[in-house]
Amino acid sequence: MKVTDHIQKSKGKTLFSFEILPPLKGQHVQEIFKAIDPLMDFKPSFIDVTYHREEFYYKTHPNGLLERKVVRKRPGTVGICAAIQNKYKIDAIPHVLCGGFTKEDTENMLIDLNFLEIDNVMALRGDPTKSETYFIPSENGHHYASQLVEQIQQLNQGIYQDDSVEIKSKTDFCIGVAAYPEKHNEAPSFDEDLLKLKEKVANGADYIVTQMFFDNQKYFDFVAKCRAHDIDIPIIPGIKPLTTTKQMSIIPQRFHLDLPNDLIKEIQKCTSNQAVQELGIAWATHQSKELLKKGVPVIHYYSMGNGLSIQKIAKEVY
Repeated sequence: MKVTDHIQKSKGKTLFSFEILPPLKGQHVQEIFKAIDPLMDFKPSFIDVTYHREEFYYKTHPNGLLERKVVRKRPGTVGICAAIQNKYKIDAIPHVLCGGFTKEDTENMLIDLNFLEIDNVMALRGDPTKSETYFIPSENGHHYASQLVEQIQQLNQGIYQDDSVEIKSKTDFCIGVAAYPEKHNEAPSFDEDLLKLKEKVANGADYIVTQMFFDNQKYFDFVAKCRAHDIDIPIIPGIKPLTTTKQMSIIPQRFHLDLPNDLIKEIQKCTSNQAVQELGIAWATHQSKELLKKGVPVIHYYSMGNGLSIQKIAKEVY
C-alpha cells in the first residue's frame, strides 16, 4: 500500500514508522529481524531501508603501485525490503539515490522493485563519498533529487530511458522526498532550500519526511512555511533519540541543526553514554507526545540500528 493511502485510511490517527540500516556485509538478515521484532507490537505502517553507496580505498601492491578498490559495506537494500514484506506483510520503502547511479541503473532498480510489488520509494540525492568535498553525480546520473523524482514519475507514465522497449508497462510508485526544517547544509539560504523542495513536489513527490530535529517548533514553523508556498502534500516529522555525548557535536555539524539550550545543559550533566541514552529517550518521548497532540500524520523514527530506544519511546506514545 502507498504511504499516502496509509495516511488517508488512518482517519487522522498518527501512524508509527521507522528507518533501519542494512546489516554490514557478512552479517545475516536475521540481524535486521532482531531489530524489527520488538517494534512490531506498535503496528508500524511502513519501514524505510537506507541505501549505502560505494566507498573507495587504495590498496598498495608490492611494486609500490596503488590500486583503487570499490566496496559497499552495507549492500542488500532491495533484498531486505523484499524480505521485510514477505516476513511481516508490512510495506518496506527502499531509499533510491542519485549518487552512484546512472539513469539506466535507476531504471533497472525501479523495474526490480516493481516486480517485487514494492509500492513506495524514497528519492534522495545522497551524500558525497568520503573522497569528495562536494557531491559529484555519476556520468549520465542525476545531480539533484528533483531530477530523480522526475524520472520515477516518467516511469509511472510508461516513459523509459531505454528507447528500444516495445511494451512500456507503467509503474505506480508513491514517491517520498526529504526536507530540512533547519536548511540543508549546502543550501545558500532557507528560502532557496524551500524552492528546491517545491521543485521536487512539482516534479511528482507524494509526501515529505523531514530530517531530524530536536525542537518541535522548528517543525511547526517549517510546515507553516511550506503551506504558505503551496506545498500541500503530507509532511512527516523525523525523530532521532540521542544516544551518546559525542552526538552533541557531530549531529549539529553533519545535519546543520541546532540543539535546544535546555537539551545541551542536560547532556552536559550526564556522566555516561547510558545516561545520555536515557535522556535522549525522554526528550524524544516528549517530542513525540507533543507531535501526536498536534495530529501529525506519521512519526518517523531514525533508529540507526538502535531499536531498543525506539521501543521504549513507542511504549510511552502509542
